[in-house]
Amino acid sequence: MTRQLLIAGGGIGALSAALAATRAGWEVRLYEQALAFSEVGAGLQLGPNASRILQAWGLGHALAQVAAFPERLLARSSTSGRELGRLPLGQRSLERYGAPYATLHRHDLHALLLRSVKACGAAHLQLNSPVDRFTEVPEGVQLSWTDGRIVEGDALVGADGLWSGVRAQLMNDGPAQPTGHLAFRALLPMSDVPAALRGNEVTAWLGPRLHAVSYPVRAGELLNLVLIVQGQPPEDLQAWDQDALADEVRQALGACCAPLQDLAQASTHWGRWTLCDRPPLSSAAQMAQGRVALLGDAAHPMRPFLAQGAGMAIEDAAELGRCLAPVQDLALSLPAALGRYAMQRWQRVAQVQARSRRNGEVFHATGLQRLGRDIGLKTLGRRLMDLPWLYGHKPQG
Repeated sequence: MTRQLLIAGGGIGALSAALAATRAGWEVRLYEQALAFSEVGAGLQLGPNASRILQAWGLGHALAQVAAFPERLLARSSTSGRELGRLPLGQRSLERYGAPYATLHRHDLHALLLRSVKACGAAHLQLNSPVDRFTEVPEGVQLSWTDGRIVEGDALVGADGLWSGVRAQLMNDGPAQPTGHLAFRALLPMSDVPAALRGNEVTAWLGPRLHAVSYPVRAGELLNLVLIVQGQPPEDLQAWDQDALADEVRQALGACCAPLQDLAQASTHWGRWTLCDRPPLSSAAQMAQGRVALLGDAAHPMRPFLAQGAGMAIEDAAELGRCLAPVQDLALSLPAALGRYAMQRWQRVAQVQARSRRNGEVFHATGLQRLGRDIGLKTLGRRLMDLPWLYGHKPQG
């Protein structure tokens, strides 16, 4: 019996879902709106909760070829430059959680997943096919396009990102909203980075009213630098790579320490985008209804203050594969399987969404709250920065 899953989207979440579904014995038809497969953005972090899944999928060696594996996470003051706290990663992550903490270029992770999906032989990938309209029919889900194409499958997964067309039809709950933050990003050749800042580490420079994060990508060849400030959104919320003049960054960093300013000045090009999200999930029905499920940013966009956007999408995909694997009687058990997927995931991702929001308040703290943050990190750094509930997560059932 052929079991066919339709997937809307072509990013990290969609490809992870395609890989998990084919591993579960399903045939996949994936529809991406762009003219070519690519991934917008620069760097990302993968905690051991996500890298453990890639290893289970047989991708550990491929990950090791393109990722960096930082030795530590440092929290530093953006104004004084002083170290506030540190968490050992590297070997400690392997010993404590059984998987590495990795940092890599988004394009490299995307390419790794795309190769794996193509190699499996059970996935059919279609470009220039945005999914905006679906219809649940007695035998499954039907997709239709304005050019007359019609495709039918047993179920549909909307993994089409923050501005998901599948979500818009399924939930009818309006678009994602600005968070009040602007993010500036840059990629620097490691040879251009000031020598004192070239360590194999993730550094979070904590503000007031801003923070920056830097870490190596592409096996240490490049340094990814992200600066997030509080600011008014532009008119075009969906523009992920707007031109941003370097003097905007210099102005934002005016009160920051010399090392952080030197790091920013080493970049000759900056991109800028507006952070948008949705409230944390409040029920399983926000992730699956009938034969349609949502995954990744389409279901639960993450603020970047916990570095778990890609990680949660990969966790979603793994759980989706577990729930789809035993399905035999499609009419009776498929909606139940997607419902189980949603039940297994919604509270987990809601917790991560809420913690990410809270971290944003802590990272950008001012006044007494900032003083308390700095004292807390100085005295309890490792205990505050290590997150066993997040990195050691094991799925139920």
